[in-house]
Amino acid sequence: MNKDLKLLQSNGNLRKRSLRLMGNRFEITVHEPDENRAAWLIELAIAEISRIEGLLSTFLPESETNRINEMAGITPVEVSGEMIALIQRAQRISELTQGAFDLSYGSVDKRLWNFDLSMKSLPDAAIARKAVRLINFRNIEVDPLNRTVFLKEKGMRIGFGGIGKGYAADRAKEVLVKEGVTSGIVNASGDLTTWGKQENGEPWTIGIADPNAASHLFSYINITDMSVATSGNYEKFVEINGKRYSHTIDPRTGMPVSGIKSVTIISPFAELSDVLATPVMIMGTEIGLDMLNQMKQVAALIIDDSNRLKTTRNIQLI
Repeated sequence: MNKDLKLLQSNGNLRKRSLRLMGNRFEITVHEPDENRAAWLIELAIAEISRIEGLLSTFLPESETNRINEMAGITPVEVSGEMIALIQRAQRISELTQGAFDLSYGSVDKRLWNFDLSMKSLPDAAIARKAVRLINFRNIEVDPLNRTVFLKEKGMRIGFGGIGKGYAADRAKEVLVKEGVTSGIVNASGDLTTWGKQENGEPWTIGIADPNAASHLFSYINITDMSVATSGNYEKFVEINGKRYSHTIDPRTGMPVSGIKSVTIISPFAELSDVLATPVMIMGTEIGLDMLNQMKQVAALIIDDSNRLKTTRNIQLI
């Protein structure tokens, strides 16, 4: 299982399969007594995830994402209605987070940061800002009527690393529910969506990993028809002058962020949980919680660099 989120479940008629999709480990679990039908259902989910990968991947030359990037600063690109809708939802999160989430993050010059033992100091602020100069969600022009997307600056690139896995998990769940699957989980490498209940009638129990020891559980939550995603800095970071800096870069400044070890978001959709987790790390505990407390059906746990647990007002831990 993913080291951030661990699913604790009964077995019985639960059928599962793990495989690598979209460059990440997916695990698909369905409640289905018939083993052959379960295998067929899981294949449907895999096909849907693969279709989305073909749409969003920056590694596949013919993907809509790559076609948009290739024409940056040149001409609008006609895309599917699905792509238009996804970008529009992403843009709303960019507005909500004041640019802490930005699809054009693919434009960053990554040569400035290595986050290994050789990194002894922070980059110069002016140089860092120059490295992210092409990151600006306001320069992603979406025309829903003509179904086109245009990146206004040459060299701009969009990428769906902060939203794509969650979207794929939601779409796979939708396919399975349509086929009559009453209970299951799609775990997209930590962007996890659930529906229905375990065979014993209890909700799914999700274990939240301890950011100081990912093999141990920090806490538990019971969920059904909800999704969870975690973002953390405990796997890749540097310490400079006694302060820990995450590998997460603030797209507005080009500087690495500090102050938070992990953020776990619970919401009705994996896409929403996915897209909010990293921006909250960038925004910080106080501003992040203030934003989340104003959102309906969204809850969060934040563990800061001093190992203090902060939560939204509506969360219940076991």
